[in-house]
Amino acid sequence: MSDHHASQDSPVQTLVQTSVQTLVHRLFRALDAREFAPGWMGGLATEDVRMETPVGTAEGLEAVGRLAEEAVGRFARTQHMASGILIDIAGGRADVSWNAHMTHVHDDETLFTVGGRFDAEVRHTPDGWRFSRMAVRPVWTQGRPPVVE
Repeated sequence: MSDHHASQDSPVQTLVQTSVQTLVHRLFRALDAREFAPGWMGGLATEDVRMETPVGTAEGLEAVGRLAEEAVGRFARTQHMASGILIDIAGGRADVSWNAHMTHVHDDETLFTVGGRFDAEVRHTPDGWRFSRMAVRPVWTQGRPPVVE
C-alpha cells in the first residue's frame, strides 16, 4: 500500500479514497440491515466479482450476493465494523484492505465474533467504484461458529 499523507493527496485521490471508503461501509451496512433487494450486489460489485469467505467462495454478481445473504442469514443479527481502510490507487483500479470486527448473534442470543481483515480489489466502472474481488481473512474468533453444510 502506498504511504500517502493527506497534504500530498490530489483532489482526485481524495475523491477516490472517499468513494472507496464509502463502498466498504455500504457493503457492511447492506449486510447488517439485510438490504437484499433483487440485484442488490450490482450496486457494490462488478459482474465478474469473486468473493472468498470461510463459509465458501463465489464468482459473479448473483452467486456472490447469494453467498453473502446465506452467510449473514445463519444469524439472528450481525454487526460489521471496518477500520484502518488502506487504498492503493493504480489508475482505474485500486487494492483495498481493512480491519474488520464482525459480531454475529445466534438465535439463542449467544455471540460468534470474528476479528480479521478484508483484502479487496475495486475497479472504476461507468457507475462508480465497484468491488471486483473480496476476501475475508479471519485472524481470531470467539464463540460458536455457524453450522456450515
